[in-house]
Amino acid sequence: MTRAIRTRVAIVGGGPAGLLLSHLLGEAGIESVVIDRRSREHIETTVRAGILEQGTVEVLDRLGEHSRARTTGLRHDGIEVHFAEEAHRIPFQDLVGRSVWLYPQHEALKDLIAARLAAGQDIRFGMTAEHVADATSDRPRVVATDARGATFEIDAEFVVGADGSRSVTRGAVAGSRSGPHADGCFHEYPFAWFGILCEAPPSADELVYSSSPGGFALISQRSATVQRMYFQCAPDDDASAYSEAQLWDILQQRVPGVALKEGPIFQRDILRFRSFVARDLLRGRVALIGDAAHTVPPTGAKGMNLAVADALVLADALGALLLERDARPLAAFPETALRRIWRAQHFSWWMTNMLHTAADASEFDRHRQVGELRGVVGSRAGSAYLAEAYTGWPLP
Repeated sequence: MTRAIRTRVAIVGGGPAGLLLSHLLGEAGIESVVIDRRSREHIETTVRAGILEQGTVEVLDRLGEHSRARTTGLRHDGIEVHFAEEAHRIPFQDLVGRSVWLYPQHEALKDLIAARLAAGQDIRFGMTAEHVADATSDRPRVVATDARGATFEIDAEFVVGADGSRSVTRGAVAGSRSGPHADGCFHEYPFAWFGILCEAPPSADELVYSSSPGGFALISQRSATVQRMYFQCAPDDDASAYSEAQLWDILQQRVPGVALKEGPIFQRDILRFRSFVARDLLRGRVALIGDAAHTVPPTGAKGMNLAVADALVLADALGALLLERDARPLAAFPETALRRIWRAQHFSWWMTNMLHTAADASEFDRHRQVGELRGVVGSRAGSAYLAEAYTGWPLP
Protein backbone atom coordinates (compact mmCIF):
# COMPACT_ATOMS: atom_id res chain seq x y z
CA MET A 1 0.00 0.00 0.00
CA THR A 2 1.14 3.56 -0.70
CA ARG A 3 1.73 5.51 2.46
CA ALA A 4 1.03 9.24 2.48
CA ILE A 5 1.53 12.26 4.69
CA ARG A 6 0.46 15.88 4.42
CA THR A 7 2.57 18.94 5.00
CA ARG A 8 2.66 22.55 3.95
CA VAL A 9 5.97 22.43 2.04
CA ALA A 10 7.66 19.31 0.67
CA ILE A 11 11.38 19.82 0.07
CA VAL A 12 13.18 17.34 -2.16
CA GLY A 13 16.88 17.40 -1.31
CA GLY A 14 18.76 17.64 1.97
CA GLY A 15 21.65 19.77 0.76
CA PRO A 16 22.40 23.37 1.73
CA ALA A 17 19.46 24.86 -0.20
CA GLY A 18 16.82 22.44 1.08
CA LEU A 19 17.94 22.35 4.70
CA LEU A 20 18.36 26.12 4.95
CA LEU A 21 14.93 26.65 3.39
CA SER A 22 13.37 24.32 5.95
CA HIS A 23 15.08 26.33 8.70
CA LEU A 24 13.83 29.66 7.36
CA LEU A 25 10.31 28.27 6.97
CA GLY A 26 10.50 26.93 10.51
CA GLU A 27 11.40 30.41 11.78
CA ALA A 28 8.19 31.64 10.12
CA GLY A 29 6.10 28.84 11.62
CA ILE A 30 5.62 26.96 8.33
CA GLU A 31 5.78 23.17 8.54
CA SER A 32 7.87 21.25 6.01
CA VAL A 33 9.15 17.76 5.26
CA VAL A 34 12.62 17.20 3.78
CA ILE A 35 13.54 14.01 1.93
CA ASP A 36 16.90 12.92 0.52
CA ARG A 37 17.95 9.70 -1.16
CA ARG A 38 21.25 9.67 0.75
CA SER A 39 21.83 8.54 4.32
CA ARG A 40 22.70 11.09 6.97
CA GLU A 41 26.16 9.56 7.24
CA HIS A 42 26.72 9.91 3.49
CA ILE A 43 25.67 13.58 3.52
CA GLU A 44 27.90 14.42 6.48
CA THR A 45 31.01 12.53 5.34
CA THR A 46 31.18 13.36 1.62
CA VAL A 47 33.96 15.93 1.63
CA ARG A 48 33.23 19.01 -0.45
CA ALA A 49 34.91 22.36 -0.74
CA GLY A 50 33.31 25.44 0.70
CA ILE A 51 34.19 29.12 0.50
CA LEU A 52 31.40 31.02 2.23
CA GLU A 53 30.64 34.63 1.45
CA GLN A 54 30.26 36.92 4.44
CA GLY A 55 26.49 37.11 3.86
CA THR A 56 26.24 33.31 3.87
CA VAL A 57 28.05 33.14 7.22
CA GLU A 58 25.69 35.77 8.62
CA VAL A 59 22.73 33.64 7.52
CA LEU A 60 24.26 30.52 9.11
CA ASP A 61 24.63 32.51 12.34
CA ARG A 62 20.86 32.09 12.62
CA LEU A 63 21.46 28.42 13.51
CA GLY A 64 22.57 29.63 16.93
CA GLU A 65 24.53 27.10 18.96
CA HIS A 66 24.67 24.75 15.96
CA SER A 67 26.59 27.17 13.74
CA ARG A 68 30.34 26.52 13.67
CA ALA A 69 31.32 28.54 10.59
CA ARG A 70 32.94 31.35 12.58
CA THR A 71 34.54 29.13 15.23
CA THR A 72 35.73 26.21 13.07
CA GLY A 73 35.97 27.89 9.67
CA LEU A 74 39.01 29.89 8.59
CA ARG A 75 38.40 33.58 7.96
CA HIS A 76 40.26 34.91 4.92
CA ASP A 77 40.58 38.63 4.28
CA GLY A 78 42.04 38.27 0.79
CA ILE A 79 43.40 36.00 -1.92
CA GLU A 80 46.66 35.93 -3.85
CA VAL A 81 46.71 36.09 -7.65
CA HIS A 82 49.91 34.88 -9.32
CA PHE A 83 50.88 35.24 -12.99
CA ALA A 84 53.96 36.05 -15.09
CA GLU A 85 56.15 35.32 -12.04
CA GLU A 86 54.38 38.10 -10.15
CA ALA A 87 52.37 37.75 -6.93
CA HIS A 88 49.57 40.15 -6.06
CA ARG A 89 47.23 40.19 -3.07
CA ILE A 90 43.59 41.23 -3.35
CA PRO A 91 42.86 42.69 0.12
CA PHE A 92 39.13 42.22 0.68
CA GLN A 93 38.90 44.18 3.90
CA ASP A 94 40.72 47.19 2.49
CA LEU A 95 38.72 47.17 -0.74
CA VAL A 96 35.19 46.29 0.36
CA GLY A 97 35.30 45.74 4.12
CA ARG A 98 34.24 42.10 3.83
CA SER A 99 35.73 38.62 4.20
CA VAL A 100 35.10 34.99 3.26
CA TRP A 101 35.29 31.85 5.38
CA LEU A 102 36.89 28.61 4.32
CA TYR A 103 34.36 26.12 5.68
CA PRO A 104 33.75 22.83 3.84
CA GLN A 105 30.19 22.27 2.66
CA HIS A 106 29.80 18.97 4.51
CA GLU A 107 30.59 20.77 7.78
CA ALA A 108 27.87 23.32 7.06
CA LEU A 109 25.51 20.42 6.35
CA LYS A 110 26.32 18.88 9.73
CA ASP A 111 25.34 22.18 11.34
CA LEU A 112 22.10 22.46 9.36
CA ILE A 113 21.07 18.86 10.06
CA ALA A 114 21.80 19.20 13.78
CA ALA A 115 19.83 22.44 13.99
CA ARG A 116 16.85 21.08 12.10
CA LEU A 117 16.67 17.82 14.06
CA ALA A 118 16.94 19.74 17.34
CA ALA A 119 13.96 21.83 16.19
CA GLY A 120 11.91 18.71 15.42
CA GLN A 121 12.25 18.92 11.63
CA ASP A 122 10.90 15.91 9.71
CA ILE A 123 13.93 14.82 7.65
CA ARG A 124 13.61 11.48 5.88
CA PHE A 125 16.95 10.09 4.77
CA GLY A 126 17.16 7.22 2.29
CA MET A 127 13.99 8.29 0.49
CA THR A 128 14.19 8.74 -3.29
CA ALA A 129 11.87 11.11 -5.14
CA GLU A 130 10.49 9.45 -8.29
CA HIS A 131 8.45 12.33 -9.66
CA VAL A 132 6.27 15.31 -8.75
CA ALA A 133 2.59 15.18 -9.69
CA ASP A 134 -0.07 17.89 -10.03
CA ALA A 135 2.45 20.74 -10.18
CA THR A 136 -0.15 23.26 -11.35
CA SER A 137 -2.76 22.34 -8.75
CA ASP A 138 -3.02 23.73 -5.24
CA ARG A 139 -1.98 20.32 -3.81
CA PRO A 140 1.15 19.08 -5.62
CA ARG A 141 2.47 15.66 -4.60
CA VAL A 142 5.91 14.12 -4.31
CA VAL A 143 5.92 10.40 -5.15
CA ALA A 144 8.92 8.68 -3.58
CA THR A 145 10.24 5.28 -2.55
CA ASP A 146 11.95 4.42 0.72
CA ALA A 147 15.05 2.27 1.23
CA ARG A 148 12.95 -0.91 1.01
CA GLY A 149 11.31 0.15 -2.26
CA ALA A 150 7.93 0.95 -0.72
CA THR A 151 6.02 3.85 -2.31
CA PHE A 152 5.46 6.99 -0.31
CA GLU A 153 3.59 10.18 -1.19
CA ILE A 154 3.89 13.65 0.28
CA ASP A 155 0.79 15.77 -0.24
CA ALA A 156 1.75 19.44 0.11
CA GLU A 157 0.68 22.98 -0.59
CA PHE A 158 4.02 23.61 -2.27
CA VAL A 159 6.94 21.49 -3.52
CA VAL A 160 10.56 22.67 -3.71
CA GLY A 161 13.19 20.92 -5.79
CA ALA A 162 16.55 21.26 -4.07
CA ASP A 163 17.72 17.89 -5.33
CA GLY A 164 20.95 18.76 -7.10
CA SER A 165 22.15 18.92 -10.67
CA ARG A 166 20.43 15.64 -11.60
CA SER A 167 17.14 16.96 -10.26
CA VAL A 168 14.04 14.80 -10.54
CA THR A 169 11.87 17.75 -9.57
CA ARG A 170 13.07 19.77 -12.55
CA GLY A 171 10.90 17.65 -14.84
CA ALA A 172 7.75 18.98 -13.18
CA VAL A 173 8.91 22.55 -13.78
CA ALA A 174 10.18 22.02 -17.33
CA GLY A 175 6.79 20.57 -18.30
CA SER A 176 6.61 19.06 -21.77
CA ARG A 177 9.98 20.33 -23.01
CA SER A 178 12.19 17.59 -24.40
CA GLY A 179 15.57 17.17 -26.05
CA PRO A 180 19.14 17.80 -24.88
CA HIS A 181 19.29 20.75 -22.47
CA ALA A 182 15.70 21.71 -23.32
CA ASP A 183 15.20 22.45 -19.63
CA GLY A 184 17.91 25.09 -19.46
CA CYS A 185 21.01 26.89 -20.74
CA PHE A 186 24.18 24.78 -20.64
CA HIS A 187 27.88 25.48 -21.17
CA GLU A 188 30.77 23.03 -20.84
CA TYR A 189 34.30 24.34 -20.47
CA PRO A 190 37.19 22.70 -22.34
CA PHE A 191 39.16 22.00 -19.17
CA ALA A 192 38.74 20.46 -15.72
CA TRP A 193 40.46 20.47 -12.32
CA PHE A 194 42.60 17.64 -11.02
CA GLY A 195 42.07 17.83 -7.27
CA ILE A 196 44.06 16.29 -4.45
CA LEU A 197 43.65 16.08 -0.69
CA CYS A 198 46.91 15.65 1.20
CA GLU A 199 48.19 15.43 4.75
CA ALA A 200 50.34 18.52 5.13
CA PRO A 201 50.41 21.94 6.81
CA PRO A 202 49.17 24.94 4.77
CA SER A 203 51.49 26.17 2.03
CA ALA A 204 50.12 29.73 2.18
CA ASP A 205 48.09 31.84 4.59
CA GLU A 206 45.41 32.56 1.96
CA LEU A 207 44.20 30.89 -1.23
CA VAL A 208 46.58 31.21 -4.18
CA TYR A 209 45.10 31.47 -7.68
CA SER A 210 47.95 30.95 -10.13
CA SER A 211 47.87 31.37 -13.92
CA SER A 212 50.92 29.98 -15.68
CA PRO A 213 51.82 29.02 -19.26
CA GLY A 214 51.33 25.39 -18.26
CA GLY A 215 47.85 26.05 -16.91
CA PHE A 216 46.00 27.11 -13.79
CA ALA A 217 46.51 25.94 -10.19
CA LEU A 218 44.72 26.69 -6.92
CA ILE A 219 46.39 26.20 -3.57
CA SER A 220 43.57 25.92 -1.05
CA GLN A 221 43.20 24.62 2.50
CA ARG A 222 41.07 22.31 4.62
CA SER A 223 42.59 22.48 8.09
CA ALA A 224 45.89 22.78 9.88
CA THR A 225 46.79 19.24 8.78
CA VAL A 226 44.81 18.60 5.55
CA GLN A 227 45.14 20.65 2.35
CA ARG A 228 43.22 20.79 -0.92
CA MET A 229 44.99 21.67 -4.18
CA TYR A 230 43.95 21.71 -7.82
CA PHE A 231 45.57 22.07 -11.21
CA GLN A 232 44.03 22.51 -14.64
CA CYS A 233 43.76 19.32 -16.69
CA ALA A 234 41.84 17.87 -19.63
CA PRO A 235 38.25 16.77 -18.88
CA ASP A 236 39.07 13.19 -19.93
CA ASP A 237 42.24 12.96 -17.84
CA ASP A 238 42.77 9.81 -15.75
CA ALA A 239 43.09 10.50 -12.02
CA SER A 240 45.06 7.29 -11.49
CA ALA A 241 47.60 7.93 -14.25
CA TYR A 242 49.98 10.04 -12.13
CA SER A 243 52.38 9.11 -9.38
CA GLU A 244 52.47 11.30 -6.26
CA ALA A 245 55.83 12.66 -7.35
CA GLN A 246 54.40 13.68 -10.73
CA LEU A 247 51.45 15.42 -9.09
CA TRP A 248 53.71 17.45 -6.81
CA ASP A 249 55.96 18.36 -9.76
CA ILE A 250 52.98 19.64 -11.77
CA LEU A 251 51.60 21.64 -8.87
CA GLN A 252 54.98 23.17 -8.04
CA GLN A 253 55.55 24.16 -11.69
CA ARG A 254 52.16 25.90 -11.75
CA VAL A 255 52.88 28.04 -8.65
CA PRO A 256 56.41 29.37 -9.05
CA GLY A 257 57.53 31.31 -6.02
CA VAL A 258 55.45 29.26 -3.56
CA ALA A 259 57.25 26.47 -1.73
CA LEU A 260 54.56 23.81 -1.46
CA LYS A 261 54.53 21.75 1.70
CA GLU A 262 54.11 18.20 0.52
CA GLY A 263 52.55 15.22 2.26
CA PRO A 264 50.81 11.93 1.53
CA ILE A 265 47.99 12.30 -1.03
CA PHE A 266 44.96 10.35 0.16
CA GLN A 267 42.34 11.49 -2.36
CA ARG A 268 42.40 12.50 -6.01
CA ASP A 269 39.59 13.31 -8.44
CA ILE A 270 38.71 15.08 -11.68
CA LEU A 271 36.23 17.96 -11.43
CA ARG A 272 34.60 18.85 -14.75
CA PHE A 273 33.58 22.43 -15.45
CA ARG A 274 29.96 22.97 -16.39
CA SER A 275 27.51 25.85 -16.15
CA PHE A 276 23.75 25.39 -16.20
CA VAL A 277 20.74 27.60 -15.56
CA ALA A 278 17.25 26.13 -15.63
CA ARG A 279 14.97 27.74 -18.17
CA ASP A 280 12.17 27.90 -15.60
CA LEU A 281 12.45 28.13 -11.81
CA LEU A 282 8.73 28.02 -11.09
CA ARG A 283 5.70 26.24 -12.47
CA GLY A 284 2.46 26.32 -10.57
CA ARG A 285 3.33 25.34 -7.03
CA VAL A 286 6.74 23.78 -7.71
CA ALA A 287 9.99 25.77 -7.56
CA LEU A 288 13.68 24.99 -8.05
CA ILE A 289 16.59 26.22 -5.94
CA GLY A 290 20.27 25.40 -5.50
CA ASP A 291 21.97 23.05 -7.94
CA ALA A 292 18.59 21.93 -9.26
CA ALA A 293 18.25 25.46 -10.64
CA HIS A 294 21.87 26.21 -11.59
CA THR A 295 25.45 25.01 -11.47
CA VAL A 296 28.65 27.05 -11.81
CA PRO A 297 32.33 26.17 -12.17
CA PRO A 298 34.14 26.36 -8.82
CA THR A 299 36.53 29.16 -9.80
CA GLY A 300 34.33 31.94 -8.41
CA ALA A 301 33.21 29.99 -5.30
CA LYS A 302 29.55 30.71 -5.98
CA GLY A 303 27.82 27.30 -5.74
CA MET A 304 26.69 27.05 -2.11
CA ASN A 305 26.39 30.81 -1.79
CA LEU A 306 23.87 30.96 -4.63
CA ALA A 307 21.89 28.17 -2.95
CA VAL A 308 21.67 30.28 0.22
CA ALA A 309 20.47 33.32 -1.75
CA ASP A 310 17.82 31.19 -3.51
CA ALA A 311 16.54 29.87 -0.18
CA LEU A 312 16.23 33.37 1.26
CA VAL A 313 14.20 34.68 -1.68
CA LEU A 314 11.93 31.63 -1.83
CA ALA A 315 11.38 31.55 1.95
CA ASP A 316 10.07 35.11 1.85
CA ALA A 317 7.84 34.29 -1.13
CA LEU A 318 6.41 31.18 0.55
CA GLY A 319 5.81 33.10 3.76
CA ALA A 320 3.73 35.63 1.84
CA LEU A 321 1.85 32.90 -0.05
CA LEU A 322 1.11 30.52 2.81
CA LEU A 323 0.66 32.97 5.67
CA GLU A 324 -0.80 36.01 3.94
CA ARG A 325 -2.24 34.53 0.72
CA ASP A 326 -0.17 37.01 -1.25
CA ALA A 327 1.13 35.35 -4.44
CA ARG A 328 3.00 38.38 -5.77
CA PRO A 329 6.41 37.63 -4.18
CA LEU A 330 6.23 34.08 -5.53
CA ALA A 331 5.46 35.35 -9.03
CA ALA A 332 8.53 37.60 -8.74
CA PHE A 333 10.77 34.80 -7.41
CA PRO A 334 12.20 33.63 -10.77
CA GLU A 335 13.19 37.09 -11.95
CA THR A 336 14.63 38.05 -8.57
CA ALA A 337 16.67 34.84 -8.28
CA LEU A 338 17.83 34.86 -11.90
CA ARG A 339 19.35 38.33 -11.61
CA ARG A 340 21.81 37.06 -9.02
CA ILE A 341 22.26 33.69 -10.75
CA TRP A 342 23.32 35.24 -14.06
CA ARG A 343 25.53 37.76 -12.28
CA ALA A 344 27.28 34.86 -10.56
CA GLN A 345 27.49 32.93 -13.84
CA HIS A 346 29.27 35.86 -15.43
CA PHE A 347 31.71 36.24 -12.54
CA SER A 348 32.48 32.50 -12.58
CA TRP A 349 32.97 32.54 -16.37
CA TRP A 350 35.18 35.63 -16.13
CA MET A 351 37.40 34.24 -13.36
CA THR A 352 37.67 30.90 -15.15
CA ASN A 353 38.67 32.32 -18.52
CA MET A 354 40.97 34.95 -17.05
CA LEU A 355 43.00 32.37 -15.10
CA HIS A 356 42.99 29.22 -17.25
CA THR A 357 45.09 28.49 -20.31
CA ALA A 358 43.17 27.23 -23.32
CA ALA A 359 44.73 24.29 -25.15
CA ASP A 360 44.71 26.24 -28.42
CA ALA A 361 45.85 29.57 -26.91
CA SER A 362 48.04 31.60 -29.24
CA GLU A 363 50.86 33.90 -28.23
CA PHE A 364 48.43 36.80 -28.62
CA ASP A 365 45.90 35.08 -26.32
CA ARG A 366 48.47 34.58 -23.59
CA HIS A 367 49.78 38.16 -23.71
CA ARG A 368 46.21 39.49 -23.75
CA GLN A 369 45.40 37.36 -20.69
CA VAL A 370 48.39 38.75 -18.78
CA GLY A 371 47.27 42.24 -19.77
CA GLU A 372 43.82 41.54 -18.34
CA LEU A 373 45.27 40.24 -15.07
CA ARG A 374 47.50 43.30 -14.75
CA GLY A 375 44.47 45.48 -15.40
CA VAL A 376 42.68 43.84 -12.46
CA VAL A 377 45.48 43.78 -9.90
CA GLY A 378 46.93 47.14 -10.97
CA SER A 379 43.69 49.07 -10.55
CA ARG A 380 41.86 49.65 -7.28
CA ALA A 381 38.59 49.64 -9.20
CA GLY A 382 39.46 46.34 -10.91
CA SER A 383 40.56 44.73 -7.65
CA ALA A 384 37.45 46.05 -5.89
CA TYR A 385 35.22 44.46 -8.53
CA LEU A 386 36.85 41.08 -7.92
CA ALA A 387 36.72 41.53 -4.12
CA GLU A 388 33.07 42.60 -4.13
CA ALA A 389 31.97 39.66 -6.27
CA TYR A 390 34.14 37.12 -4.44
CA THR A 391 32.97 38.13 -0.95
CA GLY A 392 29.36 38.35 -2.09
CA TRP A 393 26.84 40.93 -3.22
CA PRO A 394 24.21 42.03 -0.68
CA LEU A 395 21.68 39.30 0.06
CA PRO A 396 17.95 39.93 -0.28
